[in-house]
Amino acid sequence: MAAPQETPRYTARLLIDCADQPGIVAAVSGFLFERGANIVSSDQYSSDPIGGRFYLRTEFFLEGLAEEGERFKRAFEMEVAQRFAMEWEIRWWGERQRVAILVSRYDHCLVDLLWRWRRGELEADVVAVLSNHPDLAEEARVAGVPFHHVPVAADSKRDAERRMLDILDGKVDLVVLARYMQVLSGEFLERLQAPAINIHHSFLPAFAGADPYRKALEHGVKLIGATAHYVTAELDGGPIIEQDVARVDHRQSVVDLEGIGRDIERLVLWRAVSLHLEDRVIADGGRTIVF
Repeated sequence: MAAPQETPRYTARLLIDCADQPGIVAAVSGFLFERGANIVSSDQYSSDPIGGRFYLRTEFFLEGLAEEGERFKRAFEMEVAQRFAMEWEIRWWGERQRVAILVSRYDHCLVDLLWRWRRGELEADVVAVLSNHPDLAEEARVAGVPFHHVPVAADSKRDAERRMLDILDGKVDLVVLARYMQVLSGEFLERLQAPAINIHHSFLPAFAGADPYRKALEHGVKLIGATAHYVTAELDGGPIIEQDVARVDHRQSVVDLEGIGRDIERLVLWRAVSLHLEDRVIADGGRTIVF
């Protein structure tokens, strides 16, 4: 589904990662100034001013850049990026990433993401929904998204992952686990060649495993929450993107906690996916920097 027409807020978004050293901001801003660009947003962070990494996210407006995009990139590489040994990329206004959603039987995160996407609240194209159960096929159909049922059995998990890779390989830029209740293998993640974001039903680490809300109730918790993180081969150990909590007390039942938890999960996942799609999340070792 095409996003609603919107007046461009910027022409391009420039993302930079390099060793921290003097002169980086001056070089980038000077390069843009010389070409008549107007910087409309800029965020920067240094992990350590001595020997650390420097990260920059900037959006700028420059008329006519669409016709001169390749020349602009070549000039930036030669005049700035090579000088500072930068890893960098540029994303043009309106350039949309392709997203696939993995889900099992819980529908709240999937339905929320599809609803927000149809309203134009995600800078992306949702290109597929994959599930190990057929239950939510109708939700995908109503949204106009292809649905793929890929059953997963204990003795055929590798075959299921191969089928999923056949569907996803080279066709997606991001995979979102919207309460997908299967553990993805390290081999799958390596071959996927795209980041994956998962929503976890609590703060990490806390009450891992089955029936987390009953465990939370039995421990008399006063806060419950959810965590969105990048998926790695380490189970629930990937860099955290977003978290949130709600206060609870002894008056609430397991059903009450589950309902509150669902609301937190869908909001945290939506925020994490949005942050990623807007290039506001940068991995710095085992943690994330979120602009």
